[in-house]
Amino acid sequence: MRIIPAVDIKEGRCVRLSQGKADQETVYSNDPVSMADHWDEEGAQTIHVVDLDGAFQGLPVNSEIVKNIIYSSSVDIQIGGGIRTLETIEMYVKAGAYRVILGTVAQKEPEFVEEACRRFPGKIIVGIDARDGFVAVKGWVEVSEQKATDLAQKMKGYGIAGFIFTDISRDGMLQGPNLESIKDFAESTQLPVIASGGVSRLEDIKNLAKLESYGVEGVIIGKALYDKALSFKEARDILHAS
Repeated sequence: MRIIPAVDIKEGRCVRLSQGKADQETVYSNDPVSMADHWDEEGAQTIHVVDLDGAFQGLPVNSEIVKNIIYSSSVDIQIGGGIRTLETIEMYVKAGAYRVILGTVAQKEPEFVEEACRRFPGKIIVGIDARDGFVAVKGWVEVSEQKATDLAQKMKGYGIAGFIFTDISRDGMLQGPNLESIKDFAESTQLPVIASGGVSRLEDIKNLAKLESYGVEGVIIGKALYDKALSFKEARDILHAS
């Protein structure tokens, strides 16, 4: 299992939001590229980069910063936020992105995901954000009537590389991940799953490591790392010891 630091970009800065709310942000750096470089130096294998403005507006806003992160990093960069056209996917793939995350568009236009997987095999990962088991879209502004597990089943046949599953009721709240919902989601998909949301202490890492046999291959951590509730190296060491 991998520890994946998050670099969320809003208005050119590295921020964290509470429960995805644009008006509840904490700014951690005015230089997202340097922040990504920091996690690279700490030993991260993968960094999770999100263009938050893109997620809210539905098109790339901070793409130049994202590309600079890819260019300056020696590790895998997965990028999401406002990616809703094949041209945007191609831009990031050509820049060297490891994986491109499709979120809102997966729920709204599943056929687009199928085409993206055909055009960019092995590069597409679907981000499913859920509140109370239902899919949240448009930067978590809307909650749909579709179950997260139902959407995952539809995506499975398209050739995606896996899922990022976020319980948004826990994201940025440091309340611990919703282990039951992560386990249920991973069991239902039978594809690699990266968990996200709520990690706040080393015990959370230990508990998530127990879900590796269900297909949980990584965990994205943001606020807890930035607030120094836990250190990247301690979290990585916990995994190596488990």
